[in-house]
Amino acid sequence: MANKNLKNLIPSPLMLAIILSFVVYVLALIFTTPKEGEKDWPLQLLNFYQMGFWDLLAFAMQMMLILVLGNVLALTPVFQKLITLIVSKIKTATGALMFTVIFSLVLTWFNWGLGLIFSALLVRAIAEHARQHSIRINYPLLVAAAYSGMMIWHGGLSGSAPLKVAENHHFLFDKIGVIPVTETVFSSMNLTLYAIFIIFIPLTFLLISKVKPNTYTRSENLPVKLSVPPSQSKRQYLVIALGLVLAFLAAYQFYLYGLSALNINLINLILLSLGLLLYANTKQFMKAVNMAIVSSSGIMIQFPIYAGIMGLMNYSGLVEIFTNSLVSVSSPATLPVYGYISAAVVNFFVPSGGGQWAVQGPVLMEAAQQLGVSVPKTIMALAYGDQITNMIQPFWAIPLLSITGIKARSILPYTFMIMLAGGLASVVVLYLF
Repeated sequence: MANKNLKNLIPSPLMLAIILSFVVYVLALIFTTPKEGEKDWPLQLLNFYQMGFWDLLAFAMQMMLILVLGNVLALTPVFQKLITLIVSKIKTATGALMFTVIFSLVLTWFNWGLGLIFSALLVRAIAEHARQHSIRINYPLLVAAAYSGMMIWHGGLSGSAPLKVAENHHFLFDKIGVIPVTETVFSSMNLTLYAIFIIFIPLTFLLISKVKPNTYTRSENLPVKLSVPPSQSKRQYLVIALGLVLAFLAAYQFYLYGLSALNINLINLILLSLGLLLYANTKQFMKAVNMAIVSSSGIMIQFPIYAGIMGLMNYSGLVEIFTNSLVSVSSPATLPVYGYISAAVVNFFVPSGGGQWAVQGPVLMEAAQQLGVSVPKTIMALAYGDQITNMIQPFWAIPLLSITGIKARSILPYTFMIMLAGGLASVVVLYLF
């Protein structure tokens, strides 16, 4: 009963965004002061909030595309057959749990949108398989395992901060230049942490499942599998031709620039090309797109609210005050850890990895250069902090929750424990490297 009451106290993702809007406004009133010539500071803070609404529209579109196209790819007949094949091998609840968490951690590292959506679809298929074969599963725990990949996404191939700094003429180019992914995503520090996560997180889920082994979901409460209805229309070769052209353009970028070519736009280009190639025609492709857009509706509404929070923190100087308070007590040895902690906290208010980099990046890069700390390491420290509190910040769980039919409050007790385990591993690695 106490656990049920606790779950009821956890706000929905949209309500959390609304609550945080008021919290940040009050904090800005208390800790910030107007610049010379600025009047009516309370009204000016409200203006900062509405200004922020429109600051990240381009980035919001990038995030919508990476999510929708990842969803579309996961719904292709090829991937659906793969899911069916995978699920057919699952015989026990423990096997389902271990496979789900490892699958999520591996696929999300390559692409957070694909990993998040594919894992959600996989969990639904497992639920249907469990219903048909009378396998007793803890469905919320399984959904939490599917979401666990979001704890490693920012250190992966679709991480916003490492991809942004790998672009020419990014907004901090004059200060830090171009930082290739070989120094961030493929650094020995990042690969070591990822290896630890691959081992440590599944073991933590296994331990959780053994603590309450009789927590099973009733079969009638398990959802059915999602799939795109087959199309009777003929294959359209012009669509395939465009898919091949886009795939060639993506491959050509890798030929010219190697792995440093990876950025959000290139990933979206790859996902679009694969979607066009793997669907028979535009009618079937658009059916998948329509299904995918539904799962991203929460992001469309909540992203501007969080962008408003980001704008309020940024324009008022609140985020600089917050970050500087940690940086001021930093040394070369502790700056990455303090940067990590600050990013973990700011992620509650600015859950967009790219938006958080835009807000905190300038301050942390200035501190890193003043203290002589590795710039790539500091970038990854921010990425680790941003991703770790995704486990209790449900913003990016919205599409997964929509697909799986689970409430955020049902998975948060599990993801909170995963956050503690992963947070400890992240701090240790930052100190050792």
